[in-house]
Amino acid sequence: MSELILEVNNINCAYDGAPVIHDVSLEVGEGELVSIVGANGAGKSTIMRTIAGLMHPINGTIKFKGKDISHLPAHMIIREGISYVPEGRRLFAKLSVQENLELGAYIEVNRSEIKLRTEEIFELFPILKERKTQIAETLSGGEQQMLAIARGMMSKPKLLMLDELSLGLMPALVERVMEAVVNVNKKGTTILLVEQMVQEALEIANRGYVIQTGRILLSGEAKELLESEEVRKAYMGM
Repeated sequence: MSELILEVNNINCAYDGAPVIHDVSLEVGEGELVSIVGANGAGKSTIMRTIAGLMHPINGTIKFKGKDISHLPAHMIIREGISYVPEGRRLFAKLSVQENLELGAYIEVNRSEIKLRTEEIFELFPILKERKTQIAETLSGGEQQMLAIARGMMSKPKLLMLDELSLGLMPALVERVMEAVVNVNKKGTTILLVEQMVQEALEIANRGYVIQTGRILLSGEAKELLESEEVRKAYMGM
């Protein structure tokens, strides 16, 4: 594995005192695409929210590039270089594609840098360039998801965290969105992906973690997990 960028060590998390994440540990190496997979309600999004600083672990540590970020607030986590794209897209529905992208770069004050990033995004997502003046809510589901990813990239993150990209999308669109994720990773962005479509998420990943009821059940090379009897039976109906 390449040099570690994210280290989550034995974190426990709770909502209103009720434990939901139990001793979860995971690692992401620089340049990797790592998937956390499992059924709906397994605790995948809670892990992402905790890394993003939207909630904090009861115990355990989260280190990013060697620095303990376990109790940093969300706005500081973004400045450290982590960008989180939550499930459900959460776009500014009444604003244009261009305006959504610019809001994604709100921590950057240099206008020429924002322009440069926008041009890079348009190279990666040509459809967004075509639609740059279009209002976000009028885009198709797949285009909205691409805009959500693109907006997350506008802060130039060292780690891009993507939560349930397939939610509400037709299978053909899921494929397009997953292809976009692979392209983003190939361009050098480290990605942590959470997904309940287990096969699709593991097929594009380097490594994976299978989570069940708030615990890591299995972890390893994505290819090995895809071939695992346990994963095939439990999540792929094979």
